[in-house]
Amino acid sequence: MSAVPATAGRDRDAAARVPVRGLTVLYDAECALCASVRDWLVRQPQLVPLELVPAGSEQAGRRFPGLDHGATLEEVTVVGDSGQVYRGAAAWIVVLWALREHRPLAHRLSTPAGARLARGAVLAAARWRAGRRDGERWGGGAYRRGDGWSYDPRYGWIHEPPGCDGGACATG
Repeated sequence: MSAVPATAGRDRDAAARVPVRGLTVLYDAECALCASVRDWLVRQPQLVPLELVPAGSEQAGRRFPGLDHGATLEEVTVVGDSGQVYRGAAAWIVVLWALREHRPLAHRLSTPAGARLARGAVLAAARWRAGRRDGERWGGGAYRRGDGWSYDPRYGWIHEPPGCDGGACATG
């Protein structure tokens, strides 16, 4: 995987030649999902050492004074040892690339089709985090779709066909 910094003005070919010997993952220490991923990462065999630092912390501010630390709390950010900055899906891909067991997956996710999948996963995680931050819990405990399907964490998926309002029922 080549290093593609998020900073503007760098030559893409020159960035690809900069070796990555270490990565710092800035994670939201107040987020249960982020803390769980952090715990998982430290247990993985690493080809490239990962250092996990709470985003927005004094340590992060001292180490990376040029970063927008408010943004690092909103979007996963990884900083390479030569100053490369990866955000969002690119950050997740470079972290997987650093892990021995997941480097092949990182290579697949770095393709155009894989990048769409990685972006979808990052957006889903961001949506989950936003809901937790706002106190949202599946709309009061259950998620309901218009086609009669609903999800309740206590029971799983349940199908209740739409009723016959006004005596008119769809047949088919």
